[in-house]
Amino acid sequence: MKALLLIDIQNGFCPGGNLPVPDGDQVVSVANRLIDSGKYDLIVASQDWHPAGHGSFASAHHGKKPFEMGMLSGKPQMMWPDHCVQNTEDAQFHPALHTDRIDFIQQKGQNPAVDSYSAFRDNDQAALTGLAAHLRAEGVTELDLCGLATDYCVKFSALDAVEMLPGVKIRFIEDASRGIDPVGVKAAIDEMRTRGVTIVSSADALA
Repeated sequence: MKALLLIDIQNGFCPGGNLPVPDGDQVVSVANRLIDSGKYDLIVASQDWHPAGHGSFASAHHGKKPFEMGMLSGKPQMMWPDHCVQNTEDAQFHPALHTDRIDFIQQKGQNPAVDSYSAFRDNDQAALTGLAAHLRAEGVTELDLCGLATDYCVKFSALDAVEMLPGVKIRFIEDASRGIDPVGVKAAIDEMRTRGVTIVSSADALA
């Protein structure tokens, strides 16, 4: 059973969104080719789905500005612009993404006291989203993942997939993903590779 995990391909992380990843919208056409390829038995997607006033938002902390470091529940936390607030346009999937082919959507980031980069669990690793259990129940043996952003949600999802889905082959599709910081992207890819994630292109995935 081969699955494709699309990570946070949402308006908020694309140009014009509240937390845009440079060229984030360019992943959509590549993701659509993967979705439409017939190579995958299961297609799942994660969706950042924050309540208003989430604790990771700079606006929730007096005097804090976006992209400053702060604290959340006693731990260091990057302060983000308000983004992907539930039931807003910013939180919706990119309109060109072929969402009609998605079999399962895993929402994340709903606890205002902890951020959730990974599609599999909160950043404090205490609360699981349920995605790993769903993939195990479906009998997934191979998981390809891609999306936004490489150096945050994609990386943490890949690393958690390795840990939480033992025996499943995990691959990161590099050209179907974009990151925030080039140095961070390189470090993220190196870390994924070191932890056992195979780095591939969409051409490899479609071969």
